[in-house]
Amino acid sequence: QSQLVESGGGLVQPGGSLRLSCSSSRFRLANYGIAWFRQAPGDERKGVAGISHGGETTVYAEGAKGRFTISRDNAANTVYLQMNNLQPWDTAVYYCAASYTYSIREQDYTIWGQGTRVTVSP
Repeated sequence: QSQLVESGGGLVQPGGSLRLSCSSSRFRLANYGIAWFRQAPGDERKGVAGISHGGETTVYAEGAKGRFTISRDNAANTVYLQMNNLQPWDTAVYYCAASYTYSIREQDYTIWGQGTRVTVSP
């Protein structure tokens, strides 16, 4: 069992949308900043979006700005990544991670999920 659990991945055509979810049965996510990362085979893991523990502040990678939205529902112990206008280069395994800070820097995070696969193709 992963410390964090991602869901919502799948196959989508270019221009389509997906909503990813991150939750945990072990941690109260309201105590943590949460970020989404992604990794394609053979590539390094890269930050996508981050959100502070109360949702007051968000940060996005350049490729995500204007297309992706990170949000959280602390009552549901869930963090979301709404992905719109998906493109083939968005294809990757998407991971969520928790930290006592927030950022899109991988080295700031120590609590991870196992990932959910997103495939964007015609």
